[in-house]
Amino acid sequence: MEITYTKIGDYLIPDLTLPLEKEQRPIGVWGKRHKRYLMDHKKAIFTIMQMNGTLQTYLADLNEQAEDMFLRLVKDLAKSEGVTEQLKSENQMEWVGRMNNIRSRVTEMINEELIYV
Repeated sequence: MEITYTKIGDYLIPDLTLPLEKEQRPIGVWGKRHKRYLMDHKKAIFTIMQMNGTLQTYLADLNEQAEDMFLRLVKDLAKSEGVTEQLKSENQMEWVGRMNNIRSRVTEMINEELIYV
């Protein structure tokens, strides 16, 4: 590894840069939540991943995993609890209330299992 220096006045300052990540995928809402958790509670891990250039990829992967899990669990719970399109057409307010309840429960599951770990 070769380090280059820039002379500023009487001082030699090393030309240090962080490695660039190859792909720039969006981190989404789940990735942003986990990033905030890492910044607040796991500062060493956050800093190491940022310096290694792996943070963005890690957060994008976590976001995809959480999003897939969210969609699958909402679908499965809605099916098991009888929240169907027929209920939606017959009683929209009940359908909305039950779907909001399912979404909230699934969000808590994902937060507990993936985000705040």
